[in-house]
Order: sequence, then structure tokens, then C-alpha cells
Amino acid sequence: MAAMGESLIFGVIASSALVLGAIVGGRVRIPKRVLAAMLAFAAGALITALTFELFEDSYERGGIWRAAAGLIAGAVVFTVLSQQLDRMAEGRREEDHGSEKLDTDAAAADRPPASASVGGAAGLALLAAVTLDGVPENVALGVSLGEGSGGLALLAAIFVSNFPEALVGSASMQAQGRSQRFILGVWTICAALLTVAVVVGAGPLSTTSPETLSLPLAFAAGAVLASLADTLMPEAYEQGGPTVALSTTAGFVLSYVLATL
Repeated sequence: MAAMGESLIFGVIASSALVLGAIVGGRVRIPKRVLAAMLAFAAGALITALTFELFEDSYERGGIWRAAAGLIAGAVVFTVLSQQLDRMAEGRREEDHGSEKLDTDAAAADRPPASASVGGAAGLALLAAVTLDGVPENVALGVSLGEGSGGLALLAAIFVSNFPEALVGSASMQAQGRSQRFILGVWTICAALLTVAVVVGAGPLSTTSPETLSLPLAFAAGAVLASLADTLMPEAYEQGGPTVALSTTAGFVLSYVLATL
């Protein structure tokens, strides 16, 4: 019961970033370089989390072949579905940047929204992508909590990645003409779903065999790694300049310190 209560608290903390990001995205516009720095910081934090709290844990439970198979499966599934979401997000014309669904221009103070937000469905596509890689991430967080093995680095990485993605997604939905009530509602539903994923990971899944747990942990690592290469890093580096490298390093260091606690 104590583990379940802790998992609920951690789930609420991790998912609250989605609601906070949705609120900020509907009211504030941020310089694009700052947005890029936020995305880069999240990428650095996720690199540590997927390496030491997802893939390494999977390897220790099920061996290298099981871990590698799960990693590849997670990366393939996310990549294929992400491509479909990018097509869904396209506006009247295709943009010349990496990811249609993550339209940082919509949340930027110094740029107009891209056509993927104004005439497409970038915000909803990003919401779907956040849910897609968020479910395995949060399940893995719950597993760590259920076994008493920490999870602070993964919690921090999830939080700092959820916030800018929800911020951008909210701004994209607003550019499409969605109401604030709708925007806040859909991101709150997403947050609730991901909180449940943490509780499920800490409950039923944490009591299964190590070999069984190895696959979902590796799958989560593959989905996170693919999302970094497919979405977060390309968008961060497009407009971030030299500060992006420093932000990525800062995110990595913070997450690594938390992983050693």
C-alpha cells in the first residue's frame, strides 16, 4: 500500500507538468531560443534516464538479447507511429523542419505559428505522441517505485520533457482555434492516463518475473531514444544555437546526479 501511495504521488508530480505546460502555453509566448534550451535540457535528462533506469535495468533482469530486442521494438513502433502523426499534423504545405507535430513556432514570441498548427493538427498529433512514449515511461517509473529502486532520475526526466511538449502542444491547439477549456481538458486527461500507468507499474507489473519486466523496460527505452532522435533533438538544435549544447549537458548532469542518490 505504501508503494502504491508513493507511485500515485510520483505519477501526479510527473504528469502535472502536462497540465502546467498546457496552462502556460495558452497564455505566454517564449523566445524560440529559450524553448530550444528547454527541449535540449529535457533531451539530456532523458539520455541519462533511458540509459541507467530503463535499458540497464532491462539488461540486468533479462540479459542483453532480451533487452536489445525490446529496445529495437520500442524504437520501431515509435518511429512508425511518429511518421503517421507527422502526416496527420501537416498543414496546407509541408514544413522544412524535422517534426511537423512539434511546432515550436506556435509557442514562440518571435515567430508566427507554422501551417501545421494553423491549418493542420500539430497540437493533437503532439498530444498523441506524448501519450505514446509516455505510457511505457510511466509504467517503468512505477516498476522502479514498486521495487524500491529509486526512480528520481526518471521522474525528473519525465517532468522536464512533459512541460515544454505540453506548452508547445497547447500553443499549437490555440493557433488552430481550440478553446482553452478544450486544451486544458485533453492535456488533463492525458496526465490522468499517465498517472494510472505509474500506478499499474508499481502494482501488478512490479510483482512479475524479472524476465517479463525486462521487455517493457527496454521497450520504453527504445521509444524514448527514438523520440529524442525523431523529435526533441532536431527541434532543439534547429534554432537553439550554442546554448543548446550547454542545456543538454545540464540536463544530463542533473539526471545523472539524481540517478546516483
